[in-house]
Amino acid sequence: MAESNTPLLIKRYASRRLYNTETSDYVTLEDIASFIRDGREVQIIDLKSGDDLTRQYLLQIIAEHESRGENVLPTNVLNDLVRSYTTQATSAVPQFLAASFEMFRDSQSKWMEKMNQANPMTGVPGFEAIQAQQEAFLKAMTGGMAGTWSGPSPDSDGTPSAAAAPQDGDDLDEIKSQLAELQKKLSKLDK
Repeated sequence: MAESNTPLLIKRYASRRLYNTETSDYVTLEDIASFIRDGREVQIIDLKSGDDLTRQYLLQIIAEHESRGENVLPTNVLNDLVRSYTTQATSAVPQFLAASFEMFRDSQSKWMEKMNQANPMTGVPGFEAIQAQQEAFLKAMTGGMAGTWSGPSPDSDGTPSAAAAPQDGDDLDEIKSQLAELQKKLSKLDK
């Protein structure tokens, strides 16, 4: 595709078919939704009248997803949106929604940054509880042998201790021996 900062121009013909002007082919609503999910701005223009139909088609995409059970908008939010069209406060609603989604996008990007750090889960609220649940589940599934892990002991932040970690050349041998030990324990459970 061309520059991502310029909107992708889609022309609607009298037959209601949608034409991608960059690739010179017809597209569907799902194709347009895919362009948008990929971060591309889209502009849909009626070929004959020149009217901008972008809002109409974006609302249609949302309605189709909602009708397929991909519910993103709770019923109370939809009710509030309908009410906003019948009150004098309609001038504030678009700015509020735009600001809310901007904050949501910022929060998402910050969360993704945390996920990409060295130990991504330690910054997630409730991580300790999830970790405790996983340990309890593993202990229950292995008949209490989960506590016999022979790997490096973690530091206070949950990462393996540098002092306990094997040296570069020993990594593979250590992993192989731990795997063999685990396989022995599993074979005992099968009996």
